Order: sequence, then structure tokens, then C-alpha cells
Amino acid sequence: MKRVFNWTVNVSLIFIAASALTYTIHYLLFRDTHHIFIYMIGDFGFLFIDVLLVVLFIERILSRRDKQSMMKKLNMIIGTFFSEVGMDLLKKFSAFVNNAENLEKKLKISPLWRKKDFQKAITAAQEFSYEIKIDKDKLCELRDFLLDKRSFMMRLLENPNLLEHESFTDLLWAIFHLTEELAFRKDKLEELPQEDYNHIANDLKRAYSQITSVWIAYTGHLKESYPFLFSLAARINPMDPNATPIISS
Repeated sequence: MKRVFNWTVNVSLIFIAASALTYTIHYLLFRDTHHIFIYMIGDFGFLFIDVLLVVLFIERILSRRDKQSMMKKLNMIIGTFFSEVGMDLLKKFSAFVNNAENLEKKLKISPLWRKKDFQKAITAAQEFSYEIKIDKDKLCELRDFLLDKRSFMMRLLENPNLLEHESFTDLLWAIFHLTEELAFRKDKLEELPQEDYNHIANDLKRAYSQITSVWIAYTGHLKESYPFLFSLAARINPMDPNATPIISS
């Protein structure tokens, strides 16, 4: 840190000395201090405009570029999440939704989709009326699956930049909460009071809604930035029961 500070001071002194030398040469050549101070004051007046342009426009442009670059890196993490956990979770969650078919009809991603279509699908997932039916055997399977993947998802949260992606962070917390609700009940999942099943149903609904929204947003990002990855994502879409990785002729 001290070395960087010394470098900054040295460069500043060099530029100040170069400026003083330039004005000195100007005076020695033309002997006109009046002309020197006229332009010096004019330059100082325009300096505030320069600062304004840098702060309001250039800094904002650079900040936007940095954010776009960070979001691309975060989407790589989201892609890893879906490959390792998310795809299976979507299928497991849908098994608890009686009316899942009604939602899946709205989420059959097409190569012809545009931004508005992805946004429309996200809205549909968020506003859909999920009818959760608890299957005790599948609930135990879900608990075991989530516990098996807990360490992987904990590693995702270690990334400090993850906070920049609010919807994905909310999704991870929703999944962690559901995992804890199931884990703390241990082997009693098959004999819980109805109030407990209702509570778990709400947790399932929250997690399913959020993971569906993030999946649609992620595939929209792929279509815009990585068409070759989007092609596979659309073909294996877990929201489409007839999805297949095979490219039909």
C-alpha cells in the first residue's frame, strides 16, 4: 500500500513539475504573464466540467461494464448450480405440485423466444397458484437429496459477489430453509401433524417458484450471450416433460 502511495506522489510531482516547466518556457519565450494567466484561469474553469463528465458519465459507463462482467461470472455459477443441483430439484419439486402441467405449458422454452417472452414466463412462474400435495415418501427422498447437496450449496454462498444477484441469493436461502425444516424433523417426516405439512408445503411453494424464475432468467441470459449453450438448455428444459437432448430432424 505504501509503495502504491509513493508511486502516486512521485507521478503527481512529475506532472506538476512538467506543467511549471511548460509555463516557464512560455514566459521565457513571450514574456507575457497576462496571456499565461488568462489561459490558466480558463483551464481551471473548464476543469470542473471535466470532473463532472468523468464522475457522471464515464464513471457510470465503467461501473455498468464492471457490473455486466460480474453478472456474466455469476451466471457461470448459476449454470454450475443447475447442472449439479437445480435440474434435479426442479423435477423433484414438480412432483409435489398437483397442477404442475398448467405451469409447464407456459414454460416450454422456444428458440423463437425474445426478452419479453422470458419475462412473461418469469411473471407466470411468480404469480402461478401452486397446489402442493405432500407425498411422504417423496418428501424423505427430497430431504436426503438436499442434505447430500448441502456442502455444495454452502460453497456457493462463499462467493462474496453472489450478493449482487439478489434473486439467486434468495433462492439459495429458500432451499437452505427447506433443507433445515426437513432435516430437523429427521425420521418423523412420515408422521407429522397436518400443520407441519402445511408449513412445509409453503416452503416448497416458495422454493419452487424462485428456482423456476431463476431458471427462466438464466436460459434467457444463455440465449442472449451463449446461443450454443441455450440450445442444450432449451432441449433439456426440466419444465417440459417431453424434453429430450436429442436434436430431432
